[in-house]
Amino acid sequence: MGAHELSALLWQERELLELLVFKLEEEQLLLTTGKTRWLQHATREVESVLERLRAAGLARTVEVAALAGEWGTQPDATLRELAAQAPDGPWGDIFTSHLTAMTELTVEIRTLRDANQQFLRAAARSTQETLSRLNPDAGLYDSRGTSNTPSDNAHLFDKDL
Repeated sequence: MGAHELSALLWQERELLELLVFKLEEEQLLLTTGKTRWLQHATREVESVLERLRAAGLARTVEVAALAGEWGTQPDATLRELAAQAPDGPWGDIFTSHLTAMTELTVEIRTLRDANQQFLRAAARSTQETLSRLNPDAGLYDSRGTSNTPSDNAHLFDKDL
């Protein structure tokens, strides 16, 4: 019975990983098109999926420990170790299939995360460059080692609307 429950949990976790891929791609589309108005919503959705993944991971850990006891392996066995120790039958292949799919999704997630971070850094640089064009001395240090503060630049935004 434990193997069935673990497999069901792994399917749920895979679905959450796929949802995370979707949310990261959605975030990337917002970043690449410059639609930053919705970026905070997309980021909040990514964080929500990550919270659900943490809960799923905890449930999986509990189920692995229970199944490991039945199969005579360590309670903190990895999915790879559990698949290797599976009794004769389909469970070794099933758990290996879950592991393969989850590994591929994790690589995809890492790639998207890294690309999104690059887009965010580029956007921050662009914003910084734009602000420096408004006041060329902003952010530069003088001979005393001090720089202009944002309040020094307030006059740039004091126009009547």
